[in-house]
Amino acid sequence: MKTWRDNVYFTLVEPREPGNIGACARAIKNMDFKKLCLVNPPSLMTDEAQWFARNSLDVLDAADNRDSVHDAIRDKHYVVGTSRRRGKRRGAFLPVEEGSRRIFEIAHKNKVAVLFGREDRGLFNEEIEECAFLMTIPANKKQPSLNLAQAVMIIAYEISKAGMRGGKDKNTDERMLTATPPKMARQEELVILYERLENALRLIEYIPPDDKVIRRKIMQNLKHCLGRAGLTDWEFNMFHGICKRIEKKMGGGIK
Repeated sequence: MKTWRDNVYFTLVEPREPGNIGACARAIKNMDFKKLCLVNPPSLMTDEAQWFARNSLDVLDAADNRDSVHDAIRDKHYVVGTSRRRGKRRGAFLPVEEGSRRIFEIAHKNKVAVLFGREDRGLFNEEIEECAFLMTIPANKKQPSLNLAQAVMIIAYEISKAGMRGGKDKNTDERMLTATPPKMARQEELVILYERLENALRLIEYIPPDDKVIRRKIMQNLKHCLGRAGLTDWEFNMFHGICKRIEKKMGGGIK
């Protein structure tokens, strides 16, 4: 029987070490998840991967291999990133507990991709821009970097913990976790909407025609805002309707 856990996709971006991949598969299964996605993994998976995936070969063998982050998330409804590095361009950060509760809530009816970056360089800025929010794991400032499989285990545990607490705590905030959210627009649909929103903002001259820096900043913040909220079908169609009205008034639809 399919549960909300089947909608959580632990997505490893360009992992280099087969042993890490195997250990991640084990960590996921330890926490009762199944979905592992690998973006551009090593061409040769050594015996080390199977050894570290002890009793979790079903998860490892069923891993979904994708060529790019865009391909991995296009059919997902919500994308969350993990990072230890903060910065003005890296969007909103949520504590692990709060972010995990959000994932649990959304996963009841929506596919959620949780991105984990490269062992040596993490997630690139352009990949961060695809995320609704980022989660970071508190660690010693002198040694803040965790092993990939350790990070996956901690995040998987926190999401699982949010699921176990949902509906069992008498606190009002925890009871809200049992509320089932509506179905959301997929990332591939949002890409089209963002293009149309950018065009509409150009038409009303909210985006300066020759200022690439301002254009990028506006669209980056707009994507983070809408991505964090998650758009229902009604809201998605509403934004398309707004763009259509602007295009009609200004006479400049996307060609």
